[in-house]
Amino acid sequence: MQLVRYTAGGAPEWGVRRDDEVVPLSGLREDVTVQNLNSPGFLTVVEDAADAAEDQSVPVEDVKLLAPVPRPGKIVCVGLNYHDHAEEQDEEVPERPLLFGKAGTSVTNPGDPIVHPAAIDEVDYEVELGVVIGQTAKNVDAEDAFDYVAGYTAINDVSGRDAQFDDGQFFRGKSYDTFAPMGPTFVPEDDLDPHNLDVACRVNGETKQESNTSEFIFGVDEVVEYISNITTLRPGDVISTGTPGGVGIFRDPPELLEPGDSVDVEIEGIGTLTNPVVAERDE
Repeated sequence: MQLVRYTAGGAPEWGVRRDDEVVPLSGLREDVTVQNLNSPGFLTVVEDAADAAEDQSVPVEDVKLLAPVPRPGKIVCVGLNYHDHAEEQDEEVPERPLLFGKAGTSVTNPGDPIVHPAAIDEVDYEVELGVVIGQTAKNVDAEDAFDYVAGYTAINDVSGRDAQFDDGQFFRGKSYDTFAPMGPTFVPEDDLDPHNLDVACRVNGETKQESNTSEFIFGVDEVVEYISNITTLRPGDVISTGTPGGVGIFRDPPELLEPGDSVDVEIEGIGTLTNPVVAERDE
């Protein structure tokens, strides 16, 4: 099942995407929250509601899709988490997950522009599987980790490389507004195997990254265990699980994003998240 947050000109609402249509869930008597989406019973209610409202479905092109988690409490990113990404950087495989943070205010919607800051020269793309936490997790064991995961979405971990390298740490380069496109759907945890998903990134239709999450160095369960033993994960927090090889900065010569480009990040079972790149406007 693929769920979407969307607007049809009014307030944001939730629906179920079925092929090229969205079935509204406005008839639900409970709000759709990540906590509820962590409940198998609630997901059954959602399926039944979608079946009942199928005659009210609308074409997906007639709605505006929104980020599934518009205001995450925190975004915890895992660096160097694909074997092929470590190889392209000539880096040793890390012994433990390498973590950094990305501001929640960097989240933007499917179709909305990635704003290329005037002060940044090297803007890069990164396709990543996003893990949405559904209930408070502290000191979780890996074997229990999926009980705390509500589901999955796609993230483009847009990166200002010159800021990242100049600072010697990641936060500024990762956290500019619009640097975390998210969507286009949210898929409940039971409906995907996060360790066997094809992932790809295309710029202007040309494939730049192509891999599978079987290349993960640390699986979702290991990452949830590791992070929750450092800091409490709360409902609506998002873990961005790392990117495969092929990022622009490590190409020879580098191939970075410019205003006028269009970026697709695609994850099997979740869909394709597309965003144009635009120049920052002078105020």
